[in-house]
Amino acid sequence: MKKVKKSDEMRPEYDLSTLKNEVRGKHVGRFRESSNVVLLDPEVHEAFPNSRSVNDALRGLIDIARTSVTTQKT
Repeated sequence: MKKVKKSDEMRPEYDLSTLKNEVRGKHVGRFRESSNVVLLDPEVHEAFPNSRSVNDALRGLIDIARTSVTTQKT
């Protein structure tokens, strides 16, 4: 097995200090707007362990909410 020499120096091709007009986090706002990642509390995860179970439950809740609104209007 080939031994890898460890060095504290960064290779020149990885040096990003020469980049101009780069702003850290400039796309984070757009990412947050379009991201659909949700963190579940542990007890919720126990009841809904995967995406399909969460989506099915939320669709059921949406149906109940729509039915409730429709029933209340009449």
